[in-house]
Amino acid sequence: MDNERECCSHRTKERSEKEYKDLIHRLNRIEGQIRGIKGMVEKDVYCPDILVQVAAVNAALNSFNKVLLANHIRTCVTRDIQDGKDEAVDELVTVLQKLMK
Repeated sequence: MDNERECCSHRTKERSEKEYKDLIHRLNRIEGQIRGIKGMVEKDVYCPDILVQVAAVNAALNSFNKVLLANHIRTCVTRDIQDGKDEAVDELVTVLQKLMK
């Protein structure tokens, strides 16, 4: 388990510097969008204008999920399958089911 270790019941993953920076950059932008929406509510901005911004945040979160999921499949899932850990597929199916609610 080079990039992943078990600690209690929590698993971790070491990410490349590029992957880490990309994910953090995306989250920082989303966080800024959320703060912007909060400011709109505080300023009594018209509801449809707020809803458009909420839709933009939802799209950004979906994009974040797609990138994270692709990285997970390319690294963790692939490695686990190569190591004979077939339960990785079941875990992936469970995650996908949660994402598609």
